[in-house]
Amino acid sequence: MADSIESERDLRNEKLKSLKRLAYGASHEINNPLANIASRAQALLVGETDPDRRHELATIYAQAMRGHEMIADLMLFARPPQPQLSECLLGEIASSAISQMLPQAKLQETQLTLVPTKSEIRLTADANLILLAIGALVRNALEALKTGGKIEVTLATEDDVATIAVQDDGPGIPDEQAEIIFDPFHSGREAGRGLGFGLTKCWTIAQSHGGDTYVDTAYGPGARIVLEIPLSPKINCESE
Repeated sequence: MADSIESERDLRNEKLKSLKRLAYGASHEINNPLANIASRAQALLVGETDPDRRHELATIYAQAMRGHEMIADLMLFARPPQPQLSECLLGEIASSAISQMLPQAKLQETQLTLVPTKSEIRLTADANLILLAIGALVRNALEALKTGGKIEVTLATEDDVATIAVQDDGPGIPDEQAEIIFDPFHSGREAGRGLGFGLTKCWTIAQSHGGDTYVDTAYGPGARIVLEIPLSPKINCESE
């Protein structure tokens, strides 16, 4: 029985490594045409005066850039960068992530707030990657709400681990979805949360720091996703 479980685990790991290699190669092939489309649309916008054509070109540019962002997320999963560690303040990183997402929140009339902490939380981590992870969680909540609603970001520490929780009052995440929502090849549309690349990015970054990401299934109504990062580095150096 134990041998069977071990064999299944080895097979799953080999399949995952193959998928990562495929994803990385495909990402390069898709990214170049997207970059050309975005560049040409932007160049045409400069000299275009017709409002309708400007709108169409702006849409082409925006969609190409969105595709580029999704490819970047997929490449991060396929070949995660080694974290560049330094001492940083978690509150400052979270505040920057909130600032970046505020325009979208205001556009869809969603209340987005960072809950104040009693004291500063210092940790050794890659500030840029943590910024990306928090941004991905907030974007996921915004996609779930679509319009209106409330999102809160809370920071805390417990047992030498920093926790970043992003909670919303949207439709929530069914228990069966909570188990697979971080899978890059899973679509979260059933949970009202779009494609899974953003949450996969968050999970990948957490893993690279020796941390984790999970759905708090006890929370409700709405959804609460928690990102855990050790205060001291526990870097995952597993090679492909």
